[in-house]
Amino acid sequence: MQTSEQKSIRRRGQAGNIWLESTIVGELPRHLIGEFAYNVLESEEAVGHAMFDELVKYSSEKSGDIVMILLGGRGAQAMYKIVAELAKTDEIDRLLGRLHVFTQDALAPMRMDNALSFVRDFERLLGEAFFNKVKSFTPMLTETDDIEGALVKYLEKLESLGGIDIFFLGLGPEAEGASHLCYIKPNSGATHRDLAGIIPISSSILEHHINKFKVGGSTVSSDDEAECRNATHILTLGPAAILGAKKIVQSIVDASTAPAKRQSFARLIETEISTDAAERARQLDANPGLWIRLHGDVTSFVLPDLF
Repeated sequence: MQTSEQKSIRRRGQAGNIWLESTIVGELPRHLIGEFAYNVLESEEAVGHAMFDELVKYSSEKSGDIVMILLGGRGAQAMYKIVAELAKTDEIDRLLGRLHVFTQDALAPMRMDNALSFVRDFERLLGEAFFNKVKSFTPMLTETDDIEGALVKYLEKLESLGGIDIFFLGLGPEAEGASHLCYIKPNSGATHRDLAGIIPISSSILEHHINKFKVGGSTVSSDDEAECRNATHILTLGPAAILGAKKIVQSIVDASTAPAKRQSFARLIETEISTDAAERARQLDANPGLWIRLHGDVTSFVLPDLF
């Protein structure tokens, strides 16, 4: 089934998951990226400044508009605080005016104004001035009768703007030291051709999401929490979107409140990725956090409490 003939996006079912794959992405290169490098900084505030500096550096090296993927939850909050304060002045107006801002995942179905929506959290953290000054803001639509169709349109807009420039990523813990990027879950069948997916949700993920927002400072009503717990799917960008980004900036700052990330990060950096294509595919499906290891331009910032 061809979901979008113009944009070469094809629907693929895999073990209850729906993946929207690109028909034009080729095979993964045979060469592998070497040892995964990361930077240990002394505080969450230092990580926030370093992440912002990466955005400024990227903007100085590229002319024209910039497509940026926001990171939800705790990982980028320190950076967002910096951006929100600067957005109240004219200091970074030229940069903000070049940004096309997108979200990377969402819970669905859910009202867009639910306090547990990433959109509401971004509004709280980045502030009104930021959203008034950026060139565009495109969240994943979760309040619709056609989730899949809306996700295709989201991908088409990304493509029409030239693809992702800078992708801010975290690392989510999973059982047995596995991990997820965006919300690409272990054993969900994602491949390097998948741009986005619609994945059935588990109660454990909902619990993690709600707790993460509460720890981050969101004010959540009982009605919002009840609606969130009734969400049935996760919308997520896929491996093809991650690998297709020109620059990745990763941050892991919440191991003290999510201690399972220590084991997940250890497995991420210690796993020897197979040179056999079939075995490598199995490794990536079992532990989607490994997808970041295949990207050629990653800057990772972590705190000492991750070890």
